[in-house]
Parts: sequence; structure tokens; C-alpha cells
Amino acid sequence: MLNLNQPLPAGGTGDDAVYKVLVVDKFCRDILSPLIHLHELRKHGVTICFMIDVERQNIPDAPAIYFVQPTAPNIHRIIQDAARGVYESFHLNFSSSLPRALLEELAMGALKNDCMHRLSKVFDQYAEFVTLDTAMFSLALPDTYVRLNDPSAQDKDIETAVDAIVNGLFSVFVTLGVVPVLRCARGGPAEMVATQLDARIRDHLVSRNNLFTEPGHFGTSFQRPLCCIFDRNFELSVGVQHVWTYRPLVHDVLGMKLNRVVVQGEGAAAGVAGKGAAKSFELDESDTFWVANNAAAFPKVAEEVEAQLKKYKEDVEEVNRRTGGRADVPFDEQELLGNTKHLMSAVNSLPELTERKKMIDKHTNIATALLGEIKSRNLDGFYSLEEDMLTKGTVDKTALLGALKGKGTSDDKLRLGLVYLLSMESAAGAEIESVEAALREARVDVTSFLYVKRIRSLNISLASVNTGSKSNLVDWLSTTVTAGVKNFLSAGRQLALTRTVESLMEARLAPELESYMTLDPRAPKGSAPGIHTKGPFKEAVVFMIGGGNYLEHGSLVELGQRCQPGKNIIYGCTEVVTGAELSRQLGVLGHKMGVDASA
Repeated sequence: MLNLNQPLPAGGTGDDAVYKVLVVDKFCRDILSPLIHLHELRKHGVTICFMIDVERQNIPDAPAIYFVQPTAPNIHRIIQDAARGVYESFHLNFSSSLPRALLEELAMGALKNDCMHRLSKVFDQYAEFVTLDTAMFSLALPDTYVRLNDPSAQDKDIETAVDAIVNGLFSVFVTLGVVPVLRCARGGPAEMVATQLDARIRDHLVSRNNLFTEPGHFGTSFQRPLCCIFDRNFELSVGVQHVWTYRPLVHDVLGMKLNRVVVQGEGAAAGVAGKGAAKSFELDESDTFWVANNAAAFPKVAEEVEAQLKKYKEDVEEVNRRTGGRADVPFDEQELLGNTKHLMSAVNSLPELTERKKMIDKHTNIATALLGEIKSRNLDGFYSLEEDMLTKGTVDKTALLGALKGKGTSDDKLRLGLVYLLSMESAAGAEIESVEAALREARVDVTSFLYVKRIRSLNISLASVNTGSKSNLVDWLSTTVTAGVKNFLSAGRQLALTRTVESLMEARLAPELESYMTLDPRAPKGSAPGIHTKGPFKEAVVFMIGGGNYLEHGSLVELGQRCQPGKNIIYGCTEVVTGAELSRQLGVLGHKMGVDASA
């Protein structure tokens, strides 16, 4: 696309002599953001990037690449730009298939304004999803959980939401170049999405421009992948619980978006208002520390930061020693010139050492900010209580009520209450009332709590888990973490989602999977699934409707690594939400249901 939809030359990044303008809308900007950085755009000859909805000056000698969603406002703006001759030529790329009605509107507008000659080509890119890493994507569809569970929603509202999900998943499988075998539980949004996705792929396979004729790039095997579709209500507790591993913590506590996190300075991290400038950090696959440690428990990450810093200091001292420098004045120019024997190796090591120091500083900043939040909000205490409830189905009532009266934000306390409701199946009414009273006493809006309390009678699948492993943890950089955090790691509990995906991929005949549908878009309509749908499967796409999270993603990645031979599992969701965000969506549903939190 950035090479004007021409094949890239062997070993090249495009024709650097052709300077281009990139025009995007917000959705497509978010698609590009985790995939390509500004300096990489310049390598492809893109000198400037604009938002489509802002006023722009004419650059009549430059070709323009438009990458936008196929919407009526975007079509109108393209026609307006072409009529004004803002750019020399227009290379139009739409994130999904351009409907015929909008294509005709584009053609009529161009003819009417005598600017058809400026429209070079129109491409459907089928990129209606945000890639967060090689094994995770989001459809960036906000508030899907509310839309699909709204008791007042009309049929057309549900259909619109389901269509958007199907459109995004279709784009994912077109990009992968594979036709999946679909599995889902009967009833609810998962079946609606699976049925419509099956029909969409089936209809496309018989069309003239079949996008699945190319061999897939999903893996090395010839076997088709499994696509397991779930609804958030399958395991609601995972969406609201507190977390303890690095990437889920960075997302949940620091609000990571599109692989970027903003961290306040040291004063702010320590709880001093107004101190420290904010710093923005990229966290992607180019960061070797992030790749190696994002699934580790936070105390282990703190240990690794300290170890990396120690190793860096040792390497700096070694360079100084070999070049005659002083340890307290690293890389002093005069000192280095005095010893030419090791000068070249020292100079060659400078870029690598500089990058390592930047990486260490980045993760020191992030870990410090996390530690400040953990201490000020008692996050380790909330996590420990929730793990006990989800693992054992029991809770220390005194500790629970103490946590609701102690440190932590209203969102933290609400989430603890929600996990209590979702894990304590046999809790007595009086006990639930005491938890509700404690939440009210802490000035927590209990609308979400009352909503979940009301729907407990529905068939919400709850986590059945193994006992967590325990380990002692060292303090990090001489800072004492609250005592509760030293007694646990997060590796012991396997999510219900992960266990179910493992059973589906292994094609086990488990009683709980008997109700799961199997849909094969390649099979003749109405026929029984063929031999290619039987499994076991080496690859899978697991999709969560209504909001996903990094905890589920990490659990599935661990499953793929644990299996022998390894399995390739991609995790996707309608949107990536924090526990606080999902709790608020539950509150919105409570209001729509008429739950009265003031009663």
C-alpha cells in the first residue's frame, strides 16, 4: 500500500524517490500505529501524514495514499479533495470491502466534479483489525459487551454489532489466507457470529475474486486452523479480576493503548501530585526485555531489571578498564584517546550499550510507576484475595471486608466485590448483603455489583482452577513491597478459556463440549463436517466477544508453548478492556436494566 500498491523491489522498501502523502482516519491510524513507526514511513517515501477530517493545503505535485474506512463521510471528503486537486493522484485504500452503493457514489461524485483522472485505483485491503503482536489482535469495537447484552437493544442494533464483528474476523482470515473450522457454544452472540462468519466465507469462496485461493501463511502445516469463538459471559471473572504479570499490569494499571504507555515522572510515581514530567514508551516486539519478560510475575520483572542494570554497569566498567577510562567518568573522550589498543572495540560497543541503557531506563520507569500503584492501592492484597476465591471457591470473610475498608480505589473495591459474586457460588444471602454494605460504606457505586447479583442465576461459566504455586520474592531496589505480595506468583491457575481451547484443539470428547457447534465453510451446505474438521489442530484463532484482556492472551500463549509439539494460537477480541472498564460497562447495563443502586 505504501508503495502505491506495487510490489516491493527485492530487499527494498519501495521507491524512495517518490515522495508521498498519507491520509488516514482515526480507525486506520490506530491500525498502523502498532505496526509502523514514523521513521519507517519515511523509508517508504511518506513525508507527511494527515487526518482526513482536517483542513489541508494543496500539494499538487505529490501522490496521496488514502487509508480509511469505507464510510459515507470519508467518501464525501475524498470527492471534495479530488475536486480541489489537493494532490496529484489519489490511491484509495479501504480497510474493508467498499459497498457498491458507496463505490457508485464515489464514481458519480468524481464525474460530476471532473476529477476522475485524479483517482488512480481503489483497493479493498481487508485490514479491519488492530494487530498488537504476532499472536494478538483487536477489532477496536468499543462497548460491544453493552451492545450485545443491553436488555432494551433492538434486533437491528444486535445485527449491526454482529455484522461489525463478522467483518473484522473476515478481514483477519483473508489476511491469514486460510479458511478456518469454526467452533462455538450454542446460543448467544458466539453462535450468531460463527453462523454469519460461516455464511460470509462460504459465499466468498464461490465468488469470482476468491481471496482464499492463495496458500495461507499462518503456519507451516497444511492443516486448516480452528477458530474458537467465545462470549465474555463464558468467564466474566477474568475480565474484572486484578492481575499480577507484567503486560497485564501495565495495561490494567497504567492504561497501555496500542502498545504505548505514558508514565508520570518519579514524583508522580511516588504519589506526589504535580511532580515529574510524563514519559511515553513504546512496548512492542523490538524491545527484547519486553518480549522476554512481559509474561513474568511483576516481582520477577523487578529482579530482572536489577540484574540487567548490574550487568550494564559491569560492561561499562569493563570498557573503561580496557580503554584506561575511569569508572566515575564513563566514555571520557580524552581517556579513550590515551589508550588506542581497545579504542575500536569500545567505540563499536557504544551503540549497543546506549540502547541497553535506554531499555533499562524505560523499564525502570515503568516498574517504579507500577510499584507506586501497588503500594498505594494494595493491589497485591486484592490480587491475593481474588486468586484464593477463584482457586478455592472460599474466602477469608474478615480479610475480604478489611480490604473493602482499606486502601484502594473505588474501582479496585468494586472489582473485588464482583469477583466475590462470580466465584462464591454457594454464598449465603446474608453474606452477600454484608459485602454490598461494605462497598456502600466505602462510597462505591454498586450498580455493577447489583447487576451481576441479578444475573447470577444465568448460566455464567466460572473458572475452576488449580492451586497456585508459591515462591518467595526479593525486594526490588531496596524497596519493601507489601508483605502479601511475597507469598504468591500467578502461574498456577489455568483459565477455563484455556482448558476449553486445549480440549477443542485436541478434539477431546468432553461432556462440556457436546453442545459446541462445528461449522465448516468449505463443506457443502447442510452436510456433516468433513474429515478436515476433526482435529487435533496445530493452529487456532481464539476470539472473545465483548472484550478481551492480556491475561487470557498470556494464558493461551503459554498453552501453545507447553504443548508438544508446540501449537500456534492467536488471540483476538472485540476490544481490549481493563477490569475497571469492564466493571463500568456492567454498571451501564445495570442502569439499562433499571437496577437502583440507591435502594
